[in-house]
Amino acid sequence: MGLAASQARFLLLTARKSDLELTGQQINQSRLQIANITNQLFTVASNLEPDSAESIQIQLRINALQSLDQGLELQLRRVDSQQEAVQTEIDAVQKVINKNIDLTFKTFA
Repeated sequence: MGLAASQARFLLLTARKSDLELTGQQINQSRLQIANITNQLFTVASNLEPDSAESIQIQLRINALQSLDQGLELQLRRVDSQQEAVQTEIDAVQKVINKNIDLTFKTFA
């Protein structure tokens, strides 16, 4: 791979890594919002009778939110895995670029 192609690949991978970081931040923000809502529901439920219809409805909502949070956690793990793969590829491309630069300067030296 030539220097220009390696540099283009490096820029593409860097952009992808930034995109994955943004996605991870958005997922974490969603998880934080779910945690806040769940906390509010627990606060409301603590003031109700445990066997009341409202308490049961709130518990069902809490369970649904926890399931949603688990799904987001799985998405976050996938994003983290993709980030690691992209970082590994960035490191490999960086080595190729450095090798091309070294060979170029040896030619002119």
